[in-house]
Amino acid sequence: MNIQTQPMHRYIDHRGNLIASLPEWANDKLLQQFYRDMVLVRHYDKKAIALQRTGKLGTYPSHLGSEAIGIAIGSAMQSTDVLAPYYRDMPTLWARGISMLQNLQYWGGDELGSNFPSRSPDISHNDDMPFCVPISTQCTHAVGIAAAMKIKGLHRVTVATCGDGATSKGDFLESLNCAGVWNIPLVFVINNNQWAISVPLHLQCHAEHLVDKAKGAGIKGIMVDGNDIVAMYDALLQSLDQARKGKGATLIEAVSYRLCDHTTADDASRYRDDEEVKQAWQYDPIARLKTYLINQNLWSEVEESQWLDICYQRINQAVDQYLALTVQAPESAFDYLYEKADPDLHSQRDELINKAMRMEKQNSGGNNG
Repeated sequence: MNIQTQPMHRYIDHRGNLIASLPEWANDKLLQQFYRDMVLVRHYDKKAIALQRTGKLGTYPSHLGSEAIGIAIGSAMQSTDVLAPYYRDMPTLWARGISMLQNLQYWGGDELGSNFPSRSPDISHNDDMPFCVPISTQCTHAVGIAAAMKIKGLHRVTVATCGDGATSKGDFLESLNCAGVWNIPLVFVINNNQWAISVPLHLQCHAEHLVDKAKGAGIKGIMVDGNDIVAMYDALLQSLDQARKGKGATLIEAVSYRLCDHTTADDASRYRDDEEVKQAWQYDPIARLKTYLINQNLWSEVEESQWLDICYQRINQAVDQYLALTVQAPESAFDYLYEKADPDLHSQRDELINKAMRMEKQNSGGNNG
């Protein structure tokens, strides 16, 4: 059964047709900005993959197909809210004001890529967490942050994101339980893209929907068409408002499809049919919003061409800046791990420095006499 035909929160269908009256917040300017952002992060994604293929970037997780989810999350959150992202959240961070350059730094192995600038004059630092590559551990971090917000009486909300595979982890389930029992200001967003690397959804979970897991935790659950950015943004506004008012946590299941390999280290053609992917492209979130905007005379091919030129300029500028950066010394990996390193780490750091020096000497021909 095609999951996109199942009942869920949706305003614009996959053909770009309006199937419900738009919410009051959905003005033309905002929808156009959503579209611009989604187009930009998709073309950035293509460039990042090309950089990885040419040895200029580390293993990279594409976000192809989940642009609407990320842009909606980042756009709906307030500047003082806290994001606990997972590795496929570049669009979310972009909408939160994090540059393409910093994203390239992170996936290029530079810890400074996680040194996010402050986005609020009231807060001297940025509380958003760095990408979390271990599966689902960011959910437990988010629980602690949200609990602190409640204890301190802050009108702030934490948002934790994860993929469908993460919902099978104990970290996720324990986090849901704590969020319900403690009634904390936390919003979970599952990017249900149907695949946990090579494991399809039906082999991960026997529940009819992932959002059903909210019932066991006693929190609100919303199933949303993750390819409809209007529905995504609307669900997030509702959930964030509820959390900010002290009315508890929400679990959002954003139904999408991973149109790409799991990462650049993966070859999805080994475990899924091309026909399945071809069918999924019919629900492309960018094509959907573009069709709607054109039908409403809010976008044109001339504007498309002009915006693509701007996208390419911005992306190429970020890439040029990234490639011009001084490569961080190997030992910098130790500099941001602990506030105060113990003696064992000091010895490991020294060992790494010595190894790097030997390799540099060898590569420069210094060992040939």
